[in-house]
Order: sequence, then structure tokens, then C-alpha cells
Amino acid sequence: MVNKTFTQAQDATGAVLPPLVASASVAGKTLAESRHQWRVSTPLKVDGAPNVLIVLLDDAGFAQADTVGGPIHTPTFSRIANSGLTYNAFHTTAICSATRASLLTGRNHHKVGNGVISELASDWDGYTAEIPKSAATIPEVLKHYGYRTAAFGKWHNTPVRHTTSMGPFDRWPTGHGFDHFYGFIGGETSQYEPRLYQGTTPIEPPRRTDYHLSEDLAEKAVQWLKDRSISTPEDPFFMYWAPGAVHGPHHVFKEWADKYKGKFDAGWDICREQAFERQKRLGFIPPDAVLTPRPSSLPGWDSLGADERKFQARLMEVFAGFLEHVDVQVGKIVDEIERQGLRENTLIFYVFSDNGASAEGMAGSIAELNAHNGITTPVSRHMEVLEQLGGLDMLGSARVDNMYHAAWAWAGMSPFQGTKLVAGYFGGTRVPLAISWPQRIRPDSQVRPQFHHVNDIAPTIYEAIGITPPRVVDGHEQDPLDGVGMSYTFSSGQTANQKLTQYFEVLGSRGIFHQGWMASVWGPRTPWIADMKQFHGWNPEKDVWALYNLDEDFSQSQDLAAQEPARLEAMKTLFDREAQANKVYPLGAGLWPFLQPSDRVGPRDGDVSYGSKTRRIPEFMGPNLRSRNSIVTVDVDVPENAQGVLYALGGAGGGVTLYIDSGYLTYEYNALLLERTVLRATEPISRGRRRIEVKTMLTSSQPGAAASLGLHIDGEEVARASVPYTLPLAFTATETFNVGVDLGSPVSFDYLERAPFAFNGTVHDVHVTYPPETEE
Repeated sequence: MVNKTFTQAQDATGAVLPPLVASASVAGKTLAESRHQWRVSTPLKVDGAPNVLIVLLDDAGFAQADTVGGPIHTPTFSRIANSGLTYNAFHTTAICSATRASLLTGRNHHKVGNGVISELASDWDGYTAEIPKSAATIPEVLKHYGYRTAAFGKWHNTPVRHTTSMGPFDRWPTGHGFDHFYGFIGGETSQYEPRLYQGTTPIEPPRRTDYHLSEDLAEKAVQWLKDRSISTPEDPFFMYWAPGAVHGPHHVFKEWADKYKGKFDAGWDICREQAFERQKRLGFIPPDAVLTPRPSSLPGWDSLGADERKFQARLMEVFAGFLEHVDVQVGKIVDEIERQGLRENTLIFYVFSDNGASAEGMAGSIAELNAHNGITTPVSRHMEVLEQLGGLDMLGSARVDNMYHAAWAWAGMSPFQGTKLVAGYFGGTRVPLAISWPQRIRPDSQVRPQFHHVNDIAPTIYEAIGITPPRVVDGHEQDPLDGVGMSYTFSSGQTANQKLTQYFEVLGSRGIFHQGWMASVWGPRTPWIADMKQFHGWNPEKDVWALYNLDEDFSQSQDLAAQEPARLEAMKTLFDREAQANKVYPLGAGLWPFLQPSDRVGPRDGDVSYGSKTRRIPEFMGPNLRSRNSIVTVDVDVPENAQGVLYALGGAGGGVTLYIDSGYLTYEYNALLLERTVLRATEPISRGRRRIEVKTMLTSSQPGAAASLGLHIDGEEVARASVPYTLPLAFTATETFNVGVDLGSPVSFDYLERAPFAFNGTVHDVHVTYPPETEE
């Protein structure tokens, strides 16, 4: 631990932040009897405090990086590992928002209100999506020690209802201690047309064919480091760099995907076995580790037809290029740190993923949000639409939202069971970690086997700097940290594990680690099965628990529940105690928005009018034109040669848009690329003041019901069509509702080359009402 040498005389204990400084003025009855002097309050300083960089990738697998035995080249991950240490028993929470909240606060994810992703929040204390002020983030602490702080990339820790331009902004990155933020707020975004914010201000990325979000994030991070070196070179920095990669959609330039042509033609079964053998040869996993078998619910590679194998292999090639590409971007940041002479005293945590590899691509998809909506579409349909769009070369492009087959995720989690969203098994929670700090950590090729969790990063940083976690931050009493500092592992891989207990829970999947043992429940959901009815009627009291001795069984391959019933009961009791203490109950609260869609956080009910300047309302807070009866009335002045979008919700991956093209009024319901329903008037719209109506009526109240669409001009129906199914949850994660323009990824391919296709007339009003009746 660094010795504390504070450089000022004010209260320097760090127990209360900011430090208490008594007034230097004297107040008498009169000004003549008083003395005024400004009090001096400067940040606490620790001599030699290290800079800190946290890199957090998204949805990458335990066995994907060649650094640790995988098939995908990750030169920067290797660079950090080779200059420091690697860990093979490091864990996350199994889902995005939860891991990020736990990492940034050093507390368990339910305790800080993030038991599930922010879009699925509910009013139970562990699921509000609000990080409480009693759980200060790392930057909220470090700013009081003179650190300059910045976050780049994915945030996903702001409650959905706070994501509009009205805020409030106290739970945005800049409200949680970051001086600077550049990135996106939701769970995913297009890599080519991302929905970006600078601080709390929405900004539009450049519309260039060579633009890619990962590159942009690296460039902005490098520029921030340069600006800091000019303006505040004496201050240490804390940077949190969390790109959208490699979360779906898997977007990367063709030349990066082509680097892996043919490398996955043998299929996922063989690729998993090959990765397993390399993991052993490198010593990243123990020599006696067992490779768990493929679940029966995932197909064998040999069961696929030749055309489908080409499709599935190309999906994996795109993913591999995407992963290598983002790792190379990390290298640019490390290069800049070295250029400035700061590498020796920069503590780097390269967390290879926020959870296990994602199976949400189901059977291989060009429309990855199908899974979230519970839509089951044959892979043949994905292949058919892809061929219409231009064939395999379209994968990875802005035209599709592709994501690989769940079996590739399973292969990428060798040797474990499960994938992302399975919290009770390491396939959902275990990720590679590399830590480098040249000034204090001697490079060591011996893999660190100590059991640790993402909540251990914050206390490790505090240990490294030499500060005590504060009792009060900005007037808020603080909850104790749940994490255990990892600095004891820096000098030796043989040191006994100091983290004795850790619970896990996401969407009803759960487990408990205690002193080398793990008790596990798979839970009500299998991530690669789209049918949302699988958890209907689920009773957690009837779940079957498994028990594993991790000291002898690295991969949870041998269930000892029958041999050790007393130990299992003790572990279940321990889980209950931890769950009570950390606000985990009710089990499966993250499933509530699926069971009760009317309770999901979203826009206010009732009629709403949107003006001509309405921009960038996130889909989750915009009008529900997706899965609800609605009548949208547009009051518009139509000019001669009318062109452009009247309103649009969503993006190329899914959405609705009303526009005029060459004088013809057109409406499109884009059901995640796979079903496009287009209504077009047979006659050009007349110029002048017009009243346009789009009427959507569902055929039933069941999620995903079909709907009829009607398009009207001045009370006369000009087009009618049916939508075969609607999307119950979302078209997109971060695309928005806009009037008079289609910002971001364009909903319709009709105006792809003309996006954002601004309307050349005047939209006076867009009025949305929600009729209660359904058409039976």
C-alpha cells in the first residue's frame, strides 16, 4: 500500500469528503468588529498517487482472446497482461447495468439499485436503476483527491425516466463524479450512427463512411489525455473507457471481418475444444479442468446445412473482427499514456467483459433485438432477408443488426456452462482480467487464481492510492464497501484467497460462493430460447440447486448436491442471508416488466403533442407506436415538391416512419428488419395545410399481436395494411423519436442515402392518442 503523505493542514483523514475547513473569518456584531478572510479549501493530495485506467469491454467471452487461449487476436490485452498480471477467477454479475454499478461503487449490484438493466427497472429497492448517493462512485471519491475524471462509451446506469432532455441529470455520468463524459446512455447503439452525448448534451456523429464509434471513443480519450497534460499536468487522472463493443449489433468494417475468413468453418464444437486445449497449454486454466458438454438445446455444427454453415461462420468472423478492432483502439490510449511518460505510474484494469459472452443472437440473427422481444423467427428468414439486402458481405454493416449464434457464445465461454444472463454459473459471470502497474507490480506469468468480483476493483484502487473509503461524501453517509481489495495478489499467486463469500443473482438465476464452494441455480430462463413464456408460473421455491467444489472442479462440471446435502442446505441458508442483506428479493424482479408490461417504466399516459423541434426523445420515453393502439395526427404544411420525414421512431434495426417521397405519403412499420410493412398513397399529396392520420389497432391484447394500419389524409383513407406481429418490448436500445427528421440510423431504406431526410415543409404538431379498443 502507498504511504499517505498529505500536502495540506486541513482535515486530512478523508473520512468526510470534501474535507471540513473552518471559516477563516471572524464575525462580530458589526463589520467594524469583524474580520473577513476567504477560507482555503483545496483537494486532498497523496504524493505519488497513480493514474487509473479501467477498460471494460462488453459481452466478450472467457475463451475468445488469444491472450488467454482464444482464436481472436487481442494485442493490447496481451500487452497489459504481459506487463502485469492475469486472473482466471474474476467475476461479474452476468448482466450489463449491474456489473457497471457494482464496479463503479464497490458494492453489490442489488444494494445499489441495479439488480437488472435500467430498462427493466421496478420499484423494489434492489431494482430501481438508481445508484444511491450513499454509494459514492470511484470518481466521486477521487475528485476530492485532485483527480481529473472522464468516462467514454457505454454508461447504462441512468434510470430510463431520467434520459430525456429534462433530466434530472444527477444520475448521469457527470452527476456521478465524472468531469467529462462522451458516449451513449443506453444499453447498445449503432457503431456507425450512435446516439451520442457530450456531458448531457445530445450530439450527432459525423456522417462519414469511415466513421466507427470505437475509433471515435479512442480518439476522444486520447484528446482528453492531451488536454489534461496541457491544462492540469500535475493532477492524476481516472479514466473509465467502456466501449459498445462487442455488444450487439456486431458492427465492424469488412476488412476487419475478412481477417478471419475461413477460420471458423470447422464450427463451434471444434472451436470450443481447440480453445480449451490452448487454455490449458497457456496455463490459463488448470490442467485438470473439465470441458463441460454442449447443452442439448443448442445444435451441433454438423446438424446445419451447408448454406447455413456459411452464414453462421460469417457471423463469427464479423464478431472476431469487431473484437480485435476494439482491442486495437484500446492500444491507442495506452500509446498516449506512454507518450506522456505516465505509463509507469498508471494502474490499468483491463476487464475483458461486463459478463459472459452473449447468447442473445439466438439462432444467428440480422435483427438481434428479436430475443429481447421474444420473437421466434427461423434462421432461414434471416438468411433470406440478408440475401435481399446484398448477401453475406452486408453482415457487420449499418444495414443490419447482426449477432452471432448462441452456440458461438457457448463456445467462447469454454470450459464453463452457460452464457450471459446465467448468474449461477461461470458461463455468465467469469471473465479474464489483466492488471498492470509497472511502478508497483512486477510482471508475472503465473495466473492469479484467487476468487474475485467486479466489486473488488474500487477497494483495490483505494488501496493503491493509499486512501480510506470515506464515511461521508458530499453530505451523504456512505454504505460500507462490499468489495475486497486485490492488492494482496500483486506480489504472489499463492496467497490464500481473501474474498470468502459472494452471492450472484440476475433474472432468477442465482448462486453463492463461500470458501471454495459454489451452490448454483440455473433459473427460469435459458438465454438462447426466445419464448418468454418459459418463466411464466415459475416458482423459485421449486428450483433445483447444484453444488460444486471449486478447489477440485474449476468448471462446475460435477454436481455434488446428492453427496453433500448438509453443505448444500448451509449454502442455501447463506444465500438467503446475503439476499436479505443486499435487497435481492423478490427473486426474479427483473422479469416483472415482462410479466406486467403496463408497469414498465415509460412515457406518461394520455394524449401528447409533439412540436416541430422535437428531437432525440429516447424510444423508451417516446410515444409507443410499436405495440399499442394509437392514432397519430400530423398537422402539416405541404410544399410543392414535398420531401422528407414527418416523424420517425427507432432505426434501421426496427422502427416506424412517416415520410413523403417524391410527393407520395408513405408509412413504414419496420419489425426488426425481418418484416417490413409499407403503406403508400396511390396519389401525390396536395400542397397546403393537411391533416394526416396514422391509425394502428392491435388485433388482441396479447404481447406481439398483429395489427392493422390505416393511413389517412384529411379524413380520407389512402392506404391500409396489416402488420403480422408487433414488438412488445422495443425496436432499439438507444434510437429516438424525432419530428421533421430521422436522426441516427434511418428507419427506412427508401431514404438511406438521403438520411436524415429532413422535411422541406412545416410540421405544426404531431398529436398522439391511445384508443383503448382492440380489433377482434
